[in-house]
Amino acid sequence: MVSQAMYNNVNFVVCQLFALLAAIWFRTYLHSSKTSSFIRHVVATLLGLYLALFCFGCLFLFSRYCFVFALGYLTVCQITRVYIFDYGQYSADFSGPMMIITQKITSLAYEIHDGMFRKDEELTPSQRGLAVRRMPSLLEYLSYNCNFMGILAGPLCSYKDYITFIEGRSYHMTQSGENGKEEIQYERTEPSPNVAVIQKLLVCGLSLLFHLTISKMLPVEYNIDEHFQATASWPTKVIYLYVSLLAARPKYYFAWTLADAINNAAGFGFRGYDKNGAAHWDLISNLRIKQIEMSTSFKMFLDNWNIQTALWLKRVCYERASLSPTTQTFFLSAIWHGVYPGYYLTFLTGVLMTLVARAVRNNFRHYFIEPPQLKFLYDVITCIATQIAISYTVVPFVLLSIKPSLMFYSSWYYSLHFAGILVLLLLPVKKKQKGKSTHENVQLSRSKKFDERENSLGQNSFFTTNNVCNQNQEIASRHSSLKQ
Repeated sequence: MVSQAMYNNVNFVVCQLFALLAAIWFRTYLHSSKTSSFIRHVVATLLGLYLALFCFGCLFLFSRYCFVFALGYLTVCQITRVYIFDYGQYSADFSGPMMIITQKITSLAYEIHDGMFRKDEELTPSQRGLAVRRMPSLLEYLSYNCNFMGILAGPLCSYKDYITFIEGRSYHMTQSGENGKEEIQYERTEPSPNVAVIQKLLVCGLSLLFHLTISKMLPVEYNIDEHFQATASWPTKVIYLYVSLLAARPKYYFAWTLADAINNAAGFGFRGYDKNGAAHWDLISNLRIKQIEMSTSFKMFLDNWNIQTALWLKRVCYERASLSPTTQTFFLSAIWHGVYPGYYLTFLTGVLMTLVARAVRNNFRHYFIEPPQLKFLYDVITCIATQIAISYTVVPFVLLSIKPSLMFYSSWYYSLHFAGILVLLLLPVKKKQKGKSTHENVQLSRSKKFDERENSLGQNSFFTTNNVCNQNQEIASRHSSLKQ
């Protein structure tokens, strides 16, 4: 069982390294300036299907359009993996690609629904920006879902961004004409992703080294060791809890950063330039390590961890839920992750911790803004509290089974659960508006006029978000006449 899990993981890494080399070849020899979109679609799809078949076999090749069926099929895959193949084992198997494809299928379904069956005034700005106004062809659909760059580990990207990349319009900009109304398209110089790819591969190497050495010395399971529970002091328990969960994260850093590097190597993922003219290749990045490890709130941690999944949950559930969107979103996240009981314990606890963190922040943070020394002290305290709360919350996610998870919470006397409930009872909870995160504002800005022109052309002609994603102040300094 363990050897099979190890084989699966090695197979996954080898396939990803092959995908990295294929991405470099794809960008060099099948660049959009040299090759038609049709050929790029075909090659990306065939390579993706080959990698999936090689890595996971024929169990991978099933998907459907509808949200319920896609999620239902994913759940069947999860049950098969857990209760037939390898209960309690972490391995890179076919359920991983199915999770990514479920995200893409459901995202595209909602984007088509928003673009073809709803009025613009009924849509939020983010929904309007992502709306697809024309039914994709079968080739476009397969290419989006099964391309070799993201089929094994993602990350999720919007359909519009992907098609724009394939068609070579990632660097097109629009400039106002002399009359202020005419729009002139021109193409910017394409930046090289080489530096970004090398940096991300270095992060991958360090993460893998950390995982293979230090992570093995600090198992999360030791938190429920009877001898440790009986002899360790409370400060020791708290410190080990934090350190063991810190050591559990590098494997995610490795997988997600490698997936990001593969997309960048193919030329996909350019977000724009900063005010100093530096290129940013983080359009579809899935994490920000510094912000994760220095988070000063539960929300800050979640906003920087598995970013594309968080955006998917927001778009398909949170923004569309009419009753208790936070609870529904966490529940959907649990179903999407799998059928281990530990996932559900983690996400139920996550609902409580999110509400508590929001209540504390809304009621106290404004007292600690000034002077800077006081804000620094507040940030230090909230950073420590956030890391402890995150670690406490995600232990069942790592332990997977119900018995060890409850054993851990019992050893802590469910202290943070009770403290959280007490906080919610004592502090007034202010309703939070469903606003857009900064990342989503950057990623989703589009123009209604351009969508109208897209309809008139009968094709998905749109600016990729990495062209219009830059904040106004970043572009204004370089192209004062550019329109977003």
